[in-house]
Amino acid sequence: MRRFMRFFFYHFYHALAWTYDAVAAIVSLGRWKEWGRTALPFVQGERVLELGFGPGHLQVEMYHTGRQAFGLDESKQMTRQARHHLMRHGAPLRLVRGYTQHLPFASEAFDSVVSTFPSEYIADPQTLREAGRVLKRTGRLVIVPMAWMGANSLPERAMRWLFRVTGQGGEGLEARIAAFLAEHGFRAVCSRVEVRHSMVLVIVAEKAEAE
Repeated sequence: MRRFMRFFFYHFYHALAWTYDAVAAIVSLGRWKEWGRTALPFVQGERVLELGFGPGHLQVEMYHTGRQAFGLDESKQMTRQARHHLMRHGAPLRLVRGYTQHLPFASEAFDSVVSTFPSEYIADPQTLREAGRVLKRTGRLVIVPMAWMGANSLPERAMRWLFRVTGQGGEGLEARIAAFLAEHGFRAVCSRVEVRHSMVLVIVAEKAEAE
């Protein structure tokens, strides 16, 4: 199942990127953009790097809040969509294509690094090393890895089943995430944010050496 899901998500972010917004809206029962916005209250500072910006919705949100937002994504198709989306809103284009394991930015360049609903790259130790490198000494890494449906309607029960099948959930999840990040130089706090009968997990991690 995991091999199939990896295959599906690769094509979802590439050849099928044009379906992303529609599929995300269906899967989340219309909550997808709200789920992504839960990261914003935890983002600090003016200069923010988004890893895996997708269609660019959070880039636009950060522009409207006065932040200087940069973005990196590996997908050519997503980059094209995000550029069009930003231009429609009059936002500056600070997007680059690349890999999270090799960020093309100077050390200590950002106040925050944010990633909403990332794929497996976020758990790559090299990604975490690079995130730590580009963050300022007191910088903050904000990750929104998943969300759960909380009500009991038939569609919401079906979506909860889908999230379980794709591995989004499990007992002791926050503790495992915090322990993993601690192994790679971050101290993390996990919060759950309620959004319209659903729950969003938000991870806020700071560099351990900033203590």
